[in-house]
Amino acid sequence: MSFSLSGALKSLTCAAALSCCAISFAQADTLRVGTEATFAPFEFAAEDGSLTGFDVEIMQAIGKEIGYDVEIVNMPFDGLIPAIMTAQLDAIIAAMSITPERAKRVAFSDPYYTSGLSVLIREETAAKYPKVDSLKGQPLCVQIGTTGAMTAEKLSPGKVKAFNTEPEAFMELKARGCEGVVNDRPINLYFLAQSNASEGITELPEILTAEQYGIATHLHNKELQAKINEGLAKIRANGTYDKIYQKWFKLAPTDKE
Repeated sequence: MSFSLSGALKSLTCAAALSCCAISFAQADTLRVGTEATFAPFEFAAEDGSLTGFDVEIMQAIGKEIGYDVEIVNMPFDGLIPAIMTAQLDAIIAAMSITPERAKRVAFSDPYYTSGLSVLIREETAAKYPKVDSLKGQPLCVQIGTTGAMTAEKLSPGKVKAFNTEPEAFMELKARGCEGVVNDRPINLYFLAQSNASEGITELPEILTAEQYGIATHLHNKELQAKINEGLAKIRANGTYDKIYQKWFKLAPTDKE
């Protein structure tokens, strides 16, 4: 009897703890939102050290619509999902592609951005690598934990160099440490727009896998997931989303998920 009662009490305690955990997210005045701030123009550090970018402004706008302050927390990309799972964060906005594998660990909002992968190479190797398939078996650079890394591994199994940040991958390409960088196209385009940093670098014409970015929350926190979707719908309807998009990408949005 004592063993059964003890087990029942433990079960009730665990259930209550999980319930409180879920409620605490919804009732908090401030949402702790994780990102990896080396992914311009989505998230990066401004000259004054503050975090800025498309994702940051989108999350702040959503927070305003649903009545929350937003605290952006910078951490390594591969630590973001574990931080959600252990309740260190309430949400993630980090140009994170919605994938079946990730969806087993976190809940995603409705998509807020549609992207695709592209490949950067050195201009001096353009004749040697006219298309993506010509890079098969060659050393490739990526950021750790990204879908670009997964795609690169399919192209060149065992010959992928993974870095903590995208700037490190770009530097390795320029230093001839790899033959291409596989990355989200908006990030590649932003890099190419920085004339000093991208001198001698060009993009292959092929656009790989279309991907949708989502805002991640705890797998069982359906209330917060719904609130974020509500806020996202509102900023799309009132024009705030379009204004933020045009600010960072210099064109009108084409992804109307």
